[in-house]
Amino acid sequence: MTAEYLTHASLTTRHGFFTRRGGVSQGPFASLNANLSGGDDPAHVAENRARVAAALGVAPTHLLGLKQVHGTAVVTVHTPWPAGQGQAADALVTNQPGIALGVITADCAPVLFHDEDAGVIGAAHAGWRGAAGGILEATIAAMLALGATRITAVVGPCIGPLSYEVGPDLYEAVLPTLPNGETFFSPGRPPDRRHFDLAAYCRGRLRGGNMQAAHSLGVDTLADPERFFSHRRRTLSGGGPIGHQISAITL
Repeated sequence: MTAEYLTHASLTTRHGFFTRRGGVSQGPFASLNANLSGGDDPAHVAENRARVAAALGVAPTHLLGLKQVHGTAVVTVHTPWPAGQGQAADALVTNQPGIALGVITADCAPVLFHDEDAGVIGAAHAGWRGAAGGILEATIAAMLALGATRITAVVGPCIGPLSYEVGPDLYEAVLPTLPNGETFFSPGRPPDRRHFDLAAYCRGRLRGGNMQAAHSLGVDTLADPERFFSHRRRTLSGGGPIGHQISAITL
């Protein structure tokens, strides 16, 4: 069975927003869990990541990832590193062919970037904290440093606005970060709750003269348990172990 993934036509290099289908993991990790540190059988994770690498046409040793921390640090990749030895950061960029940049998610937004003319790619993990802190703009800046000038970005599967009811703390933290911050929220059921559109907010951060276009797949991870892992779904069902899907891009 091959690893299942989604693509977007605006990204003209090999990429995939991988689902949870097409791997070998069992139980709550079934089946294409790509998380190296979530408690799954390491041999299963290695096979899953090898299948992802094969789908992208790169060696398994060249599918790279990070220790994601919901921050704003970006790593510029020149050469591969051993599996599990990535830095504490939330985005990667490169202009080196044959290297796949991967981020893992389970409700946060994976964002893939490409400048076709310059031959530069990027991948970012954007939870609300990272997005509000500037991880997407930091990724763009790192791509510009490699020569990018016209960047296309796509926000992949993440928790959708109907599934993402949030409290006053998130609302008050996000609202002042963009001039039109209110437009990314809609009323929730209790008076102090709101629904937050993470994908639209990420697109709102992807603005500027060097951005050619910003799109999103519009896929809600919580609402699609057959295809996607979801932290919030796990929390609502009482907790326990969980897998993560991967999104990756290569030149």
